[in-house]
Amino acid sequence: MTDSQTELFREHAYVGGRWIDAADQARRAVDNPANGETIGHIPDLEPNRLQGAIDAADAAFTRWRETPVTTRADKLLAWYDGMQQNREALAQLMTREQGKPIAEARGEVDYAASFIRWFAEEGRRSNGVNIPAENADMALGTVEEPVGVVGVITPWNFPLAMITRKAAAALAAGCSVVVKPASETPFSALALAALAEQAGLDDGQFNVVTGDAERVSKALCDDPRVRALSFTGSTPIGRQLLRDGAATVKRMSMELGGNAPFIVCEDADLDSAVDSAIAAKFQTSGQDCVAANRLFVHRDLYDAFVDRFVERMNAMTVGNGADEASEIGPLIHERAVEKAQALADEAESQGARVFGRAQAKAPGPRYFMPTLLADITPDMRIFSEEAFAPLAAVCAFDDDDDVIAQANDTEYGLAAYVHTHSDARIRKFMRALDYGMVGVNTMDITGPHVPFGGMKQSGLGREGAHAGMQEYLETKYYCLGGVPV
Repeated sequence: MTDSQTELFREHAYVGGRWIDAADQARRAVDNPANGETIGHIPDLEPNRLQGAIDAADAAFTRWRETPVTTRADKLLAWYDGMQQNREALAQLMTREQGKPIAEARGEVDYAASFIRWFAEEGRRSNGVNIPAENADMALGTVEEPVGVVGVITPWNFPLAMITRKAAAALAAGCSVVVKPASETPFSALALAALAEQAGLDDGQFNVVTGDAERVSKALCDDPRVRALSFTGSTPIGRQLLRDGAATVKRMSMELGGNAPFIVCEDADLDSAVDSAIAAKFQTSGQDCVAANRLFVHRDLYDAFVDRFVERMNAMTVGNGADEASEIGPLIHERAVEKAQALADEAESQGARVFGRAQAKAPGPRYFMPTLLADITPDMRIFSEEAFAPLAAVCAFDDDDDVIAQANDTEYGLAAYVHTHSDARIRKFMRALDYGMVGVNTMDITGPHVPFGGMKQSGLGREGAHAGMQEYLETKYYCLGGVPV
């Protein structure tokens, strides 16, 4: 590792401005999915250490909420600068523990940092409102108050951005934060903590705890001082957290599962649609909640689309994410490979055509070679389950109303994509698709200025934009009665 990588590589949790270990020295290994080699070890914190993290965040909240908004912004901007200065070290570390191609890792560092800058500036605009009173002697209005300690539980597929999108918003609002990163990718989170410490977020405002996910989530859900919980992960786990947080009536914001449709109408530009579909499906090796999972292509373009998609797909380089040429890296677990293979085998047995290179050519046990399943039908499991792998599925359609009905026939509603050049059709699909985000003639739908989130069982609330900070603010109404002179 380079000097900057070594400086950011921490094997301790960060609580109350201190780097700590588990009291009993219990630790768990973290490996590189590209080759299985152990990267390092993290503390498996026990309940009393987790309680200490909440204690530290609670104590810090009292001080942080009273900190001038300009000072809070300055600290966040210093954190942003630290990420920019350590961009390559953060990207290399991310690729080692997550496996994504290094070019994508660099892009995620930029993406993650952008949320810190956005919310540093947005924190100065948490404005209340004046309410006209019926009585001239009275004054009515609202102020925005930070909700309190915020628990943050994040996944392994975007180990930096899922933290900054939540934590920067909460910190800008005046809240303190306890982060539980995925056990597969803790070192990116701990590197963020090292940079936060350098930026002056060193007094319990930003804490990172490691260890058993169930133990940490229980501590966060059970403690009434944790007033809000933000989670990104699977819908089943989200449901469980909602149940667990009900006892303390915790505010919840969640980004959950997806099953994104990608619709190509007969008037679409075919080359543009194929390029967009490739990007929407294979980014992060398909391990993305907004990845295109079901491709619906109008019958007039279907055969040509399949041919061009397969040609592009088969030209993609599969390999260790540390290799600059790699476009598809390893999956996070071998069981993810097993699931993808099972979905492909089941679909083939039910009549789907399979395109792609032989899985025997995969460079290791955690790699899945990019695959397209053509002629899928609603009774196939791939139609209703999120693949979370470089496994695409396509079918033909003839009618707009029918494809909208098929696209909406899922409990999920995170992202959808449409390619068409008809203004009337664009308006129809934008309104009729039951998804929180709809990309038209593009798959590039995210950013700090975007209210990211889903409908139905794909989540609660929004992240990014002004809406993202509202998740961590309480609206307090005041009524000032007339005072005799």
